[in-house]
Amino acid sequence: MSKQEEAGLILKLYELRREETMRIARDWYFREFHPQNMQDFGAAMMGPHSGHLRMVVTYWDMACAFVLQGAIGLEMFADTNGEYIGVFMKVEHLLPEIRTQFGPKFALNIEKLIEKMPEGKQQVAAMRERMKGILAALKAQQAAS
Repeated sequence: MSKQEEAGLILKLYELRREETMRIARDWYFREFHPQNMQDFGAAMMGPHSGHLRMVVTYWDMACAFVLQGAIGLEMFADTNGEYIGVFMKVEHLLPEIRTQFGPKFALNIEKLIEKMPEGKQQVAAMRERMKGILAALKAQQAAS
């Protein structure tokens, strides 16, 4: 596949992320979804945001599958996307339980791609630390209000 075709697919992925329902789902996932355990995850999966959770994770799992299957090159994808790392970071610690309860392929392509990337696991760990800082700042801001 040519670089132009890869770029076209990446632009198409970007267009899909701009769709209104997807924007709402992504906003919820990153602002409100912070599962600490399987009870938190299960509540989201079975609650009113189930569609949002599934939409975000399956979207990025699909996009990562495109890379793993060669439709988009790893370097171009990694240079133009980072959100999939945040998606994975939020559920990584629960994956064995999630896969037992909800299906063995949950976020599997995201995980495979991160493992394939140079320093992929380090990027996940760094994002996790940034998120802890962001959540602590938000908590402090709410306490001050």
